[in-house]
Amino acid sequence: MQVSLQIVFEGIDHSDAIEARVREKVGKLEKFCGRITSARVVVVRPQHRHVKGDTYQTHIHLTVPGAPDIVVNVDPSIDHSHEDVYVAVHDAFKAARRQLQDVLRERQPSHKSTTG
Repeated sequence: MQVSLQIVFEGIDHSDAIEARVREKVGKLEKFCGRITSARVVVVRPQHRHVKGDTYQTHIHLTVPGAPDIVVNVDPSIDHSHEDVYVAVHDAFKAARRQLQDVLRERQPSHKSTTG
């Protein structure tokens, strides 16, 4: 990556373990698409519940030259799986990878025959 990774925590204390997981996930995206020039990842705990578990959100903003920015905002799922911050991070990076695949697919030249 040409620009350093920015990791932000909102509503949650900084965690070296979560930061390491985010760095690992960004590294995998970078191996998949080496043209990423910047990445910003925000891990958010938007509410603080006392009865039920907190849910987490992960926002990702990636910049790839010659393509629209990739923006992922994964909201907590209904099944409470995002009460685990690592699941929220995983799901967001899964969505980012799908968007990167779309970008790469659009860049590939069409191999369709023009004869009919």
